[in-house]
Amino acid sequence: MAEQLTGLADDRALLGRTSTAERVSDILRSRIAEGFFPPGTRLSEDGIGGALGVSRNTLREAFRLLTHERLLVHELNRGVFVRVLTVEDVEDIYRTRRLVECAVVRGLGDPPYDVTGLADAVTEGRRSARDGDWKGLGTANIHFHRELVSLAGSERTDELMRSVFAELRLAFHVVDDPRALHEPYLARNRQILETLEAGDRDAAERLLAGYLEDSLERVVEVYRRRVAGTP
Repeated sequence: MAEQLTGLADDRALLGRTSTAERVSDILRSRIAEGFFPPGTRLSEDGIGGALGVSRNTLREAFRLLTHERLLVHELNRGVFVRVLTVEDVEDIYRTRRLVECAVVRGLGDPPYDVTGLADAVTEGRRSARDGDWKGLGTANIHFHRELVSLAGSERTDELMRSVFAELRLAFHVVDDPRALHEPYLARNRQILETLEAGDRDAAERLLAGYLEDSLERVVEVYRRRVAGTP
């Protein structure tokens, strides 16, 4: 837990003078999405509250908000834990991703498209792969799709997908070989980027739909093996 708390003190500055449960939940959601709190992790009120400099009541309200988002669970007499997803959860995450992400690409309008954020995420992914940082590559992958969603220019859609992408990180934690999961999709992210740069949103949507279908199949396969207790 001490290692996972590293960096939260730096995030304390984000709270400003008017620290609120919403801002605390934003920080913790981001930390979950970045992979700092794996599924099953017990969240210490004293540790996190001390690192962020917030009251116990504020932190409990933040926990309540994230429990509502299905990122945390409260276990009676045990505490608050990062949620462990089921196969059905993973399938629903990908169903939501396909509905939202493909619709964003389909509704882009006429080119050119501002794909600067997508290009930055691809560069981030290449750097992580070069360094053998497979967790970082997973984070870059999430950043790519977050930037893709942001092309819609909708704060509501961005807010919805922030929780979905944080749940997605929980799914990634169960995959036993993160390199095998993430590395092939770096090239596919780049292909989607290049297609959008060329102004072909229809081709980009087809690439994205195939991408999500293949990724779902891979992650669900791993989940089912884990549930069955097979290697």
